[in-house]
Amino acid sequence: MSSSAHRHPNPHDHGHSHGLVHDSIKRSRAGIRAVALALAVLALTTVVQAVVFLASGSVALLADLVHNAGDALTAVPLALAFLLRSPRAERLAGLAVVAAIFVSACVAGVESVQRLIDPSPPDDLLALALAGAIGWAGNRGAAQIRTRAGRRLDSPALLADGDHARADAYVSLGVVASAAVVAVGLDAADPLIGLAISVLILRITWRSWRTVRAGPPEDPPPRRG
Repeated sequence: MSSSAHRHPNPHDHGHSHGLVHDSIKRSRAGIRAVALALAVLALTTVVQAVVFLASGSVALLADLVHNAGDALTAVPLALAFLLRSPRAERLAGLAVVAAIFVSACVAGVESVQRLIDPSPPDDLLALALAGAIGWAGNRGAAQIRTRAGRRLDSPALLADGDHARADAYVSLGVVASAAVVAVGLDAADPLIGLAISVLILRITWRSWRTVRAGPPEDPPPRRG
């Protein structure tokens, strides 16, 4: 019997070929692992910052805290997209990431304006500066996880989320700056820094939108016959 007799394509393979895991399943698992690890890092960062916010009341920290929480929640649509193994779902997840960034910018901006109208200087400045440093470290870690996975898996959604977290790391340094300026008596600088963070988040929104929009096409139509 010739070797050609062993060539029997099976349309019901379901992602396996002669005992080997299909590439799409490997990509799905790798994407979910990256998303879960980044979520754990950001969740821990958010919890620590929330504790410090309750003690300090800094609007600059609140802007960073709200954004980090929203950033962590973007793991849900991304994980679902990788689980479904669908380019269309992954693109929709990228759009959900952009929406979450925009909402967090609006929330932080409104709170900053309210603090300008009704000033309330933060307390526990040393703890506040520490929380900003923790936010920087957490976002840098999440950015590295997402960007490396995004490049390896060719995922615009993960790349956008990685760029988002990398920029957030520098935004967190604004919290440290807020603690410094309040310490020298410039109380009004705290909500102004909160507003600056909000504007920067809006810039991130636009950049992330462009990244997702320039991604690969959605699921191709099924072949006929």
